[in-house]
Amino acid sequence: MIRWEAHACLPLHPAADFSPMDELHAAGVNYVSINVGMDMNPVPQIMSVIAAFRANIAASPERFRLVSSVAEIHEAAAAGQLAIGFDLEGAMPLLEQPEMVALYRDLGVRQIHFAYNRNNSVADGCHDEVRGLTPLGVRMVQAVNEAGLLMDCSHTGRRCSLDIMAASAMPVIFSHANPLALVEHGRNITDEQIRACAATGGVVCVSGVSAFLGTRTPTAGDMARHVAYVADLVGAQHVGIGLDISFRQDELNDNPPGDYDPTYWWPKSAGYDRAVQRMTYTPVETWQLLPDALRKVGLNETEVKGVMGDNMMRVAGIAWQRA
Repeated sequence: MIRWEAHACLPLHPAADFSPMDELHAAGVNYVSINVGMDMNPVPQIMSVIAAFRANIAASPERFRLVSSVAEIHEAAAAGQLAIGFDLEGAMPLLEQPEMVALYRDLGVRQIHFAYNRNNSVADGCHDEVRGLTPLGVRMVQAVNEAGLLMDCSHTGRRCSLDIMAASAMPVIFSHANPLALVEHGRNITDEQIRACAATGGVVCVSGVSAFLGTRTPTAGDMARHVAYVADLVGAQHVGIGLDISFRQDELNDNPPGDYDPTYWWPKSAGYDRAVQRMTYTPVETWQLLPDALRKVGLNETEVKGVMGDNMMRVAGIAWQRA
């Protein structure tokens, strides 16, 4: 069984310790998408992070492999390596140039969404005014499709996400998002968004963040309840896992340089308290507990394998073949 972690966060700092990736691998994860930048991070910071993360991976070939295809994930699993790809959260690092998408792909980025909570020139964030996908955004969707990246809609405004899914020629994912019907939060997604994602052939990866699961101490059972909701709505073949664990390393300051206001990106009016400092996460060990939790909510063995990784392998196999 290939286990696919659709989104994880290390400090956005060149000195970030990679040992949490070993923890994920020990818990059974075969592929992880690591964030390398968000809308609030300037391009020099993102490039420094990508360079350092690539160097970390290259320095430990027995532990890690930076991959660009589903076949390479299988090869890494057979060799006992953790397969890794990168993701970007927001379109601002693209500098309003669709050509930047392919450049990031060549550096290891395998998925991207276009807005981190707030609006930009490409797309709407989920905690900002409603406008919809901009004309530049339509061009960016085409660039993502053509470059062979996974088109993600996490953190994106509801109307805008529907626009993106309508514009995309490839399956679209939510790498870390939960059903609004179970927990009222602006980051969670409506049944309409879930159905639209499934209609593209895509996957909704359930997040393990406490606020989005509706509990202070989230467990595998909480994850399974959210998985079951999406599976009942659109079919288990359209569900995955994106625990979204932020592996904080308090000795490292990875804040963006300059005038950075976290309350803008995580507004108190949207339900955040002291930005994301009070967020808790389902632990890494959740990966070992999830199969039984999913069986308990009624998924059969094929569906469990799909949610744990096969569903994301399917959509990546479609999108990445263009790379």
